[in-house]
Amino acid sequence: MFETLVSFFKTKEVRNKIFFTLAMLVIFKIGTYIPAPGVNPAAFDSQQGSQGVTDLLNTFGGGALKNFSIFAMGIMPYITASIVMQLLQMDIVPKFSEWAKQGEAGRKKLNNVTRYFAIILAFVQSIGMAFQFNNYLKGQLIMDQSILSYLLIAVVLTAGTAFLIWLGEQITQFGVGNGISIIIFAGILSSLPSSLIQFYQQAFVGQDDTSMAWLKVIGLIIGMILLTVGAIYVLQAIRKIPIQYAKKQSAQRLGSQATYLPLKVNSAGVIPVIFAMAFFLLPRTLTLFFPDASWAQKVSDVANPSNNIGMIVYVVLIIAFAYFYAFVQVNPEKMAENLKKQGSYVPGIRPGEQTKKYITRVLYRLTFVGSIFLAVIAILPIFATKVMGLPQSIQVGGTSLLIVIGVAIETMKSLEAQVSQKDYRGFGGR
Repeated sequence: MFETLVSFFKTKEVRNKIFFTLAMLVIFKIGTYIPAPGVNPAAFDSQQGSQGVTDLLNTFGGGALKNFSIFAMGIMPYITASIVMQLLQMDIVPKFSEWAKQGEAGRKKLNNVTRYFAIILAFVQSIGMAFQFNNYLKGQLIMDQSILSYLLIAVVLTAGTAFLIWLGEQITQFGVGNGISIIIFAGILSSLPSSLIQFYQQAFVGQDDTSMAWLKVIGLIIGMILLTVGAIYVLQAIRKIPIQYAKKQSAQRLGSQATYLPLKVNSAGVIPVIFAMAFFLLPRTLTLFFPDASWAQKVSDVANPSNNIGMIVYVVLIIAFAYFYAFVQVNPEKMAENLKKQGSYVPGIRPGEQTKKYITRVLYRLTFVGSIFLAVIAILPIFATKVMGLPQSIQVGGTSLLIVIGVAIETMKSLEAQVSQKDYRGFGGR
């Protein structure tokens, strides 16, 4: 592990990408401390209790919400917009489906529409969030209650989200890994100390007998270790489908090496968990416009994984998004077509349509196992929070840990691939 990390910094191109990514994350963290105009972030210090949507947004945003900074909306509107756009590409909007089949040019058009939709969504959500949090904090958050003040705050928060989208794209292009995921990753890690402080204050401060608190700490440590091991196992597990080449091509190969087609047990990674949480945030944020309506409270309760109905919906969403994104990442039709063009085939399976059906069948089974395991890992912290009476931050922290592990694994793989590519070029004399 240590040697792998050293190799990253020995390669100049990879080292520059790492430093660039770190510089962008420093800018992101500085922005979380710059308050929006006309607000009083100190109002959050008097907040009693906890709201799930508050903790989640604050965790993913690296503490930006509790500071009500220019990045208070975070990157979640863009994730929600991405979900909607990917769903609309499934023959719901013919134009989007047409663009999806046009390669790089079509993807650029879809990305532009996604950005515009994210900006509109961020503006709507920012108005609702400013209005509701000001009411929740008894009018202490926003100093000027005029409409212009709310519009100014909404514009600034929307601009903050737009800047984060741009920042993520810069990291993707010039840095390491997927920029949006890296920003969420950094936000979660930077929020970890405050979650630990909250747990310490609830479990130890003012308590005469701390023996039960220590048992909870030991249980949490063991649970986190098991959660980490389970997540790594599922995210890295693959199914090897044997591949054979035609005799003519096999004769040209150097040696008879076994070839296989690797299919991940969980092709979607932690994207289903991120999408499911973003899906919950949308209706809960929209209900902020109607704080006194009974239906809004019902929607807010359903869109909360802590409730029984919300937990069921949460599990269903994770499984559904796992299947959806797995077939976005792995296209059985294209895969079967590429194998046929290369003169290769799966033993016992005819090339073409039969190979496509076989890969689809295997992918369905793998995704079922991977999605169930992913859902179980995601809801375990919710059960632990209820049974052990832990703070809300621990529940959010369990989901956050799953996301951190997934992003860390994908980033490490990306870095290793870049180092290997550089070594290969060096070996070739280029």
